[in-house]
Amino acid sequence: MSKKNKREFVPKFFSLLKAGITRKQLTNDVMAGIIVGIVALPLAIAFAIASGVSPEKGLITAVIAGLAISVLGGSRVQIGGPTGAFIVIVYAIVQDHGISGLTIATFMAGFIIIGLGLARLGNYLKFIPYPLIVGFTSGIALIIFSSQINDLFGLNIENVPADFVKKWQIYLQNFTEVNWIAFGIALATILIALNFNRISSIIPGSIVAIVLSTLAVYFFDLPVDTIESKFGEIPSSIPAPSIPSIDFETIQSLIQPAIAIALLGSIESLLSAVVADGMIGGKHRSNMELVGQGAANILSGLFGGIPATGAIARTATNINNGGRTPIAGIVHAIVLLLIMLVFAPVVKLIPLACLAGILVVVSYHMSEWRHFVSLFKGNRLDTIVLLSTFLLTVFFDLIIAIEVGVILSSFIFMKRMSESTSIKDVEKIFNDSDSQEHELIFDEEFIEIPKGVILYEINGPMFFGASQKFQEVLTDFNRQPDVLILRMRNVPFIDATGVNRLKEICSYLQTKGTKIIISGANHDVRLELLKSNVYDLIGKYNVHANIAEAMERAHEILNANNAE
Repeated sequence: MSKKNKREFVPKFFSLLKAGITRKQLTNDVMAGIIVGIVALPLAIAFAIASGVSPEKGLITAVIAGLAISVLGGSRVQIGGPTGAFIVIVYAIVQDHGISGLTIATFMAGFIIIGLGLARLGNYLKFIPYPLIVGFTSGIALIIFSSQINDLFGLNIENVPADFVKKWQIYLQNFTEVNWIAFGIALATILIALNFNRISSIIPGSIVAIVLSTLAVYFFDLPVDTIESKFGEIPSSIPAPSIPSIDFETIQSLIQPAIAIALLGSIESLLSAVVADGMIGGKHRSNMELVGQGAANILSGLFGGIPATGAIARTATNINNGGRTPIAGIVHAIVLLLIMLVFAPVVKLIPLACLAGILVVVSYHMSEWRHFVSLFKGNRLDTIVLLSTFLLTVFFDLIIAIEVGVILSSFIFMKRMSESTSIKDVEKIFNDSDSQEHELIFDEEFIEIPKGVILYEINGPMFFGASQKFQEVLTDFNRQPDVLILRMRNVPFIDATGVNRLKEICSYLQTKGTKIIISGANHDVRLELLKSNVYDLIGKYNVHANIAEAMERAHEILNANNAE
């Protein structure tokens, strides 16, 4: 096993410890970790509340999963914890299966993610089509925004429907009950969060908004909902781990939500790691990152937390503040733990309108509206994937949206690949082109095509998407040739459908008296033809390495036919 393969499943933290971390970098990481921990505090609480669970579950997840992701992950700067992308899935699971169902689904998802990593699928999950990602991300952003209207305007609606349309119907029916003080707090939070970086790039605007709004509510006794009034006390300790009770029936009922958590968590964590690599000029270990993410979700489930993954915004904050090793992520988790242990009595006073304002800002940044508009104006097929994924996410279900988006993207890819594959009669090209093009076709060597021979050049992969075109062209001759030469030097691969169509065509043409010669196929293509018995069908002496040899064989066949 190569050194690269051996390192593939070694956490970055262990590699960096072995290589050594300078005192200066250690100092930078500690400072970055403190800042990220403070930034993560309101987000962890807000994401938990928006997901339909109590606020301490967000803190537990940020501490336990955040620590595990930094220690066991494959990225040197990834910051993990609860994220906005999970809100839709988590809320639905809580509604259908309760908190215990969410815990079990998170626990199961962890093992699925580890399985994806051990199967070395990390290198492939990163290649999810961009329109699909923008589509469901923008859809999630709209859902997050919609979920905050109740607290944003202080409407005090007890049971807000999960369905997007019904939710807005309820909002419109209750807009006469707006609490203008709550709305003022939310609006001030949004303005501070968006603009405070003009005053200071070190202190997060969201923290400033939380401090100011909490002090205002406490000292002036403002009539708005707080974490305490809605959820009660925040526990000032981490609960003891417990293995959830799982049986086969539970697995059956929760396997789909667990797979959804696993796929979304894997995709988001790897996207975050790729973005981080671009910012620091590094290279993460995709499969180890998945193993670390899986372990983090298992631990989160054991401690009663919610799903976790790499968080792009917090990771970027870490990098921008000098973090370059997993120590920053470890410090971030410790800071959150200390806040939970020491400042829980203060945290419970945060007004929900302030958290709603923070989530509105999160949804704005998450919406990627500029990219959405850009893609919308682009290629028609990409627009179809974008809108389908977006609309399905908003009006139906995120899982369905991703499934349909992947299927649509696959069909579009097949269409584009089939269009890139061409089968051309070289003699026609020669007759319709100048000598320069002719020399390009024949490798700058003039080769005369004798009467009775047709030479077709195939450019592009011969896969199932292009097989129909391949069959139509090669069975539509103006004249029946004695010899058909298939020049396959530009065929990178051939799949089972392509091989089967080739065999069908060869059998059909041979019944008509046409001999088939294959020229220039690469090693992999020749191997597929050999394994599929194409050599036996057309004769191994009719498979040649280059066009010159193939043309010589064609002359032999013509001479033999004339002799008869």
